[in-house]
Amino acid sequence: MMQIAETYTQKNSLLNAMNRFIGAVNNMDQTVMVPSLLRDVPLEHEKEPEVSAPGSYLRDAEADMFSYYMQLKAIRNDIEWGVLGRAEELRRKEKESLVQEATRANGNDATEEVDLEQLFRFHLKGLHGVLSKLTRQANDLTNRYKQEIGIAGWGQ
Repeated sequence: MMQIAETYTQKNSLLNAMNRFIGAVNNMDQTVMVPSLLRDVPLEHEKEPEVSAPGSYLRDAEADMFSYYMQLKAIRNDIEWGVLGRAEELRRKEKESLVQEATRANGNDATEEVDLEQLFRFHLKGLHGVLSKLTRQANDLTNRYKQEIGIAGWGQ
């Protein structure tokens, strides 16, 4: 895969973040030849545990490398092909969310004009952060798979 040199300002663009994520998931997908080997392999948490939302320990306990593998592939597919099957529900939820945010931000009637540029920048920053974390997860999963099957260090 040929990579285009990124300038400093391009490095933080949403398109480059999406391309890095898609590239990491494609690499993961090409490396993981037997995804079923990831079942019941616990996730390694190298860092201090983050403060979690109530009840998240239940989701964390059910998570294994296979579930992360499937999740990362599903997100890649949503980015590449869109989420047309869920588009109507997402539009409805987004509209409700915009109304709630406008009410909170303005402290008055939700029918007022929402600052779309500010809202866009908020979501863009969040999406960029999420894509960066997902890219790290895909790279970590790929490296962990290599360790599990004994080929760590290959292709690096």
